[in-house]
Amino acid sequence: MFAYYLDLARRSFARNVALTVLMVFAIAFGVGASMTTLTVLHVLAADPIPGKSGDLYYVQLDPHKAAEKPGDPPNQMTRADAEALIRAHRADHQAMMTGGEAAIEPERAGLQPFFADARWTSNEFFPMFRVPFVAGGGWTAEDDTHAARVAVIARPLADKLFGSTEVVGKWLRVAGTPLRIVGVIDTWSPTPHFYDLHTDVFGKAEQVFVPFSTSRELKMPHSGSMDCWGDAPVPDQEAVGAPCDWIQFWVELDSAAKASAYHDFLVHYSENEKLAGRYERPPNVRLSDVMTWLDTNEVVPKDARLQTWVALGFLLVCLINTVGLLLTKFLRRSVELGVRRALGASKRSIFVQLMVEAGSIGLAGGILGLGLAWLGLFAVRHQPTDYAELAHLDLPMLAGTFGLAVVASVLAGLLPAWRACQVAPALQLKSH
Repeated sequence: MFAYYLDLARRSFARNVALTVLMVFAIAFGVGASMTTLTVLHVLAADPIPGKSGDLYYVQLDPHKAAEKPGDPPNQMTRADAEALIRAHRADHQAMMTGGEAAIEPERAGLQPFFADARWTSNEFFPMFRVPFVAGGGWTAEDDTHAARVAVIARPLADKLFGSTEVVGKWLRVAGTPLRIVGVIDTWSPTPHFYDLHTDVFGKAEQVFVPFSTSRELKMPHSGSMDCWGDAPVPDQEAVGAPCDWIQFWVELDSAAKASAYHDFLVHYSENEKLAGRYERPPNVRLSDVMTWLDTNEVVPKDARLQTWVALGFLLVCLINTVGLLLTKFLRRSVELGVRRALGASKRSIFVQLMVEAGSIGLAGGILGLGLAWLGLFAVRHQPTDYAELAHLDLPMLAGTFGLAVVASVLAGLLPAWRACQVAPALQLKSH
């Protein structure tokens, strides 16, 4: 029976080509615009570390002076606080970090020195963020303690420098200092760059990872923001006791009870620092999981959300127009439908027939809308935005394009199909 309804729909399309094409284009333009903006929003709002984002928490403390305006705790942490929390080790995993830039001095013939994005961090960074290794692994806690001359590099850098990923034990020369390679990470580029929102939020992952202690001993440059406070000038802003926020601190806590206990620990830590005279304010701490942290920092641009609502509004206008066109199309066939009713077709069968026709229009609109969405995303990728290159249709959004088109056309066809089913067959036969 479904094949029969499809054949009836095909014949109907052939009799009203112009009207059919107009409806297909109305659906296609609405779906194309909507899927373009929804795909961008889908990419930007996606969970960057699925299955673990609820167990990872960003830590904030407030060591600022009491005279300063109170409010939310700083987005970053002082080196003194970060190193104190590392020593306390009250979490399942923990990592202090900051962005950096490594001056690579290749030994391979034909390669000139170049800079690579880097991360100065502690050893638990890798298991905490599920960083995959293709060779070797991360360094040890002892390497952190002794500022060992070690490094982990990414697969592209290994291929570029050595033409292979089998490089564990070889040496990487950074700003004149040789570092022993202990691991090579496989493809890993969480989007957005949730663990450090002070560098390129939608950029690629770093190519070089070095122990934080090593980076400070070698005076490796760090990237990202730094906020210092107080009346006196700070000669060394990166020193342990400097009143400057510039380090990110993450912990892994695999239960709500552990998260609550760690929050209490932070409050107690802040109280002790206040008693010691280092903090002047009452405890002002915050523990945010990954998605909360992204929402707090409004990682998804407001214009992306606004564009999505505008596109969905445009789709609604297209659907209203489609409703009118379908109503015109179906009511023009009152005689045909009246004859079918007179020959024994039920209202239900007529309704299903017309809904199959509406769904077919939606499917055709989805195919065309997919092409329009691809063109829209192509245009987005050529815009001067930091997330432009991420605008690609993945499998779920591809299926969503067809789903949205068919659902939209079926919804648009409900009223016209219902109205057409109310045609009185006797009246139609008498008038003709």
